[in-house]
Amino acid sequence: MAKKTQKPVESAFDSRFAQYSDELKWLFCELYNNDMQAYDYFCDMLRKSYEERKDALRKIDEARLADPEWYRSNKLLGMMLYVPQFAGTLQGVQKKLPYLEECGVNYLHLMPLLKSPKGRDDGGYAVADFRTVQPELGTMDDLEALADEAHKKGICLCLDFVMNHTSEDHEWAQAARQGDPSARARYYFYDNWDIPNQYEKDVPQVFPTTAPGNFTWFDDCKQVVMTTFYPYQWDLNYANPMVFNDMMENLLYLTNRGIDVIRLDAVPYIWKQLGTNCRNLPQVHSLCRMMHLACQIVCPSVLLLGEVVMEPSKLAPYFGTTEKPECHMLYNATTMCTTWHTLATRDISLLSFQMDQLNALPHEYMFQNYLRCHDDIGWGLDFPWLTQFGIDEVAHKKYLNDFYQGYVYGSKSRGELYNDDPRLGDARMCGTTASLCGTEAAVYEDNAEALQRSIDCDIMLHAWVFTQSGIPVLYSGDEIGQLNDYSYHEDPDKASDSRYLHRGNFDWELAEYRKDASTRQGQLFQALRTLEKIRAAEPIFRADADVYTYYTGSNHIFGLKRIYNGEEFVGLFNFSEYDFNVYCEDEFYTNLITGEKLNLSEIHMKPFGFYWLKK
Repeated sequence: MAKKTQKPVESAFDSRFAQYSDELKWLFCELYNNDMQAYDYFCDMLRKSYEERKDALRKIDEARLADPEWYRSNKLLGMMLYVPQFAGTLQGVQKKLPYLEECGVNYLHLMPLLKSPKGRDDGGYAVADFRTVQPELGTMDDLEALADEAHKKGICLCLDFVMNHTSEDHEWAQAARQGDPSARARYYFYDNWDIPNQYEKDVPQVFPTTAPGNFTWFDDCKQVVMTTFYPYQWDLNYANPMVFNDMMENLLYLTNRGIDVIRLDAVPYIWKQLGTNCRNLPQVHSLCRMMHLACQIVCPSVLLLGEVVMEPSKLAPYFGTTEKPECHMLYNATTMCTTWHTLATRDISLLSFQMDQLNALPHEYMFQNYLRCHDDIGWGLDFPWLTQFGIDEVAHKKYLNDFYQGYVYGSKSRGELYNDDPRLGDARMCGTTASLCGTEAAVYEDNAEALQRSIDCDIMLHAWVFTQSGIPVLYSGDEIGQLNDYSYHEDPDKASDSRYLHRGNFDWELAEYRKDASTRQGQLFQALRTLEKIRAAEPIFRADADVYTYYTGSNHIFGLKRIYNGEEFVGLFNFSEYDFNVYCEDEFYTNLITGEKLNLSEIHMKPFGFYWLKK
């Protein structure tokens, strides 16, 4: 009797590839004109990346596939930090993991740390090598070791992946500069200004003051190159499948080092087309969907976080659809800047309007929420909506910037402008949370009452962030109320970029006061820990809860109601420096912080006060 031939066991890669390959092939061939050679290379690269993925990461893949809702939990708390400012090196960060555990952090966003040219790095966003860590920070082995140790502690890592461009120092750009036609095809090279001038008719300028225009003339190669952000950042040409294939391989290389979340930097800009504004084009969404599918096949535990700093109407499409998702999460820049607008105006109207829009999105749409981050506060407000109230865009931006520089009567904020363009009124604002809340001015004036009010404001704003659906992320130093660092003015490599105002070194001496509630550092740290623990313990904060704005009868008091599994929660937030009584409903709720029972028929709100109330 003939022996039966055993059918080979199908690998996880093969089964996942079979599940997604039809759509992946269709998208790739549609975008790249049926270039099967490029597609075959792409598929081989995916298999190779899977085979290089170590067993420990494959176990994480399987665990998260079994619990696909893992990142929608109310138990995640993030922190973003710069490695050199926080602990000097990657090994230094690894040694500080116990501090992060003490903060309750289980989602760590490491700001750009890949090799970049000093003085021309835009904070690490001009990458010269996607597979090499900045030498002074350590090595790729150090990054992998940090990821391994973080995973043992239940902490996942997020890392920026700069999609739109490379540094002019990247090997592709260097070869292109020397005339290599294959390398030039990775960028946008022109012999003269004819086509660039056509682009300029429709494409907005990102930095009209510090880096005007979208193209740069390079005298050494006698060519014009597309440089949307800065002259030393050369835009990649994603119409070339070689670019997409190689960048996807770079992305998967980082996930195989243990990175759990890939932040797609400036993703709306990655497809260029003459006659358009080169923003949010349909091809961008095809690329995002292909990246999502590639990760599902190779590393299904990895999440894609889209950096999309756009108004809500342009934001939501980057989630894709519930059937065909693109980004797992998006930066909630809209709510961030509207929050600071609300604090400066003491008027919750715009915040309520925008939260109604966000709350109407499907529960599957996840946001990363934050008060401050490495970047400036850009006033991307819904000015068409504000116009109906007689608010002029240029004048209102000036008011906001004046307020946060402390130029408006009564303002205790201390910040600095970024990329000021008086003609367009398009300046942005920099500063730490504590300095913008008034702590810096109060400490300088030795004003105890103003200091307490600033701390109350700081805590209230964080409570508001923790109330939102999604993952709340602290900016390193905010947990101890770190103030602006003006020393950047003395550093020639940083002096022209006021964002370094809030990118100062973490003050470990001040952090020692976090356990002493009589200090401002201790009061803030312990208040935030209390909020974070309550949030982690209460399922009402899950991302799949129903959320509604809650009418308080006051334009100064913002209310939000959350409902989950029959339980109800109301958050109330006073965005003004005045006392108010609010009259909501004749129902009793329990204060989650004090345990006190309160009737919402009359609630007293102290200046910058808040309540977390559960029915």
